[in-house]
Amino acid sequence: MINISETAQSHFAKLLADQAENTKIRVFVVNPGTSQAECGVSYCPEDAVEDTDIHLEFNGFDAVVDAESAPFLGEADIDFVTDKMGSQLTLKAPNAKAKKLGDDASLEAQIQHMIDTEVNPQLASHGGQVTLVEIADDIAILQFGGGCNGCSMIDVTLKEGIEKEMLAKFPQIKGVKDATDHNPGEHSYY
Repeated sequence: MINISETAQSHFAKLLADQAENTKIRVFVVNPGTSQAECGVSYCPEDAVEDTDIHLEFNGFDAVVDAESAPFLGEADIDFVTDKMGSQLTLKAPNAKAKKLGDDASLEAQIQHMIDTEVNPQLASHGGQVTLVEIADDIAILQFGGGCNGCSMIDVTLKEGIEKEMLAKFPQIKGVKDATDHNPGEHSYY
């Protein structure tokens, strides 16, 4: 699940030596599977270990991962690198932002995955996001939020951006429709 380099294991063991007995390292993902996913490492006192946590044994310490984060930490690498500028702990988790879809994923799951991995990262620069509400009569019904709600450019974003991308990837759908009750305000990007 998680690969921790020998140098990182040594670093964690040294840090934990100054902590209460049986303190572990917790590796986690906040907002897993979204474009806002962030990975972290923290101390985990013995009384904070949950029954559902996954336990991993390393040289000189144990790590725990919560059940929700676990699928997103597959192939994760933690390293402790020292160079001329100093030392740095790195955590690379290639699956943190988007869960891999199985070959049997539904059309809805495939479209939401495309939205999460391709569309929302672009909209996030404007403080916006979109979600798939449903697919009805081969039309993907979408709901916009944040800076996209009330934005005067939403029709262009919908038809020239999102719809073109979706139709190219998913020939099963005939189009997209915006189901958002747009309320322009200070939150709107344009």
